[in-house]
This record gives sequence, structure tokens and C-alpha cells, in this order.
Amino acid sequence: MKLDFLQRLPFGAGRVTHRIVSDAAAGPERIAAEAMLKRVLADLPEVLVAAVIGLSSGQPLASYTTSRDANVTKICGYNAEVVRQTKQALHALRLPNEQIDDILITLSGQLHLLRPLPGGRQLLYLAVDSRDTNLALARAVIRACAGE
Repeated sequence: MKLDFLQRLPFGAGRVTHRIVSDAAAGPERIAAEAMLKRVLADLPEVLVAAVIGLSSGQPLASYTTSRDANVTKICGYNAEVVRQTKQALHALRLPNEQIDDILITLSGQLHLLRPLPGGRQLLYLAVDSRDTNLALARAVIRACAGE
């Protein structure tokens, strides 16, 4: 089966690894993070980067990427900071009852979604190529995998 989106990846078809990397110590949080990423990949195999991130530390509990050059640890840290800063902005706007559903970063060729998970301690991050996945589908997958 020829999948066109694989041809557009920077390293070409055939070298995609579907390996979920866990940076956290073995435990229930890591197991849950890995299971969540497996659901994301099952529903959205075109994903470029996916990670479950500890919000306070900015460290990935589990991550997946199709790019060998991506520094997932840095990406996770920056995305956790985006969520923390957005929460501070909501507080400054005196909107204490508002909650972040998701944060969308739209690039010319990619969509990046950040979704705080129930409990507020973790974040689900997803990056997709906008030619392969539309926003509605990405949001539906991230909501379902976040347990909502």
C-alpha cells in the first residue's frame, strides 16, 4: 500500500518508526501515558509528534515522533510553558472559572494541539501535517484520547 503522506516526510517512506519512547520511570503514570499515545496512533496514524507531558516539569512521560531530528524534550518543555502562561493570562483577565479546552497553534503546513488532561497535571500534545489531517479530526481524536 502506498501512502502519499509518507513520501512528504523529511526522511522518506520506509524509515518511520512507530516506537513510543517513555522518559518517565516505570509506574502507573507512564503506563497510562503510553496507552493514551497508542490510542492516538490507532486513530490518527498520520501524527508527526505526540506526547503526554507533565505540566509542572515540562518533561514527556511518553512521546512519539516520526522525525529523528526532533528534540521532543525541548518541544514538551516549551508546550508546557505555553499552557502555564495561558493559565496565568486567564487569571490576569479575571476569568477564574474558565478552563482551557485546548490551545491551537496553526502553522502554514502543520497543526499543533495542546490539551490539558483531567486533573490538570498533564498535557496531551499532538502535531499533524495539515495536508493529511484536518482540525476537526485532530480535535476529535485528542478529545477522545483525553477521556472526554
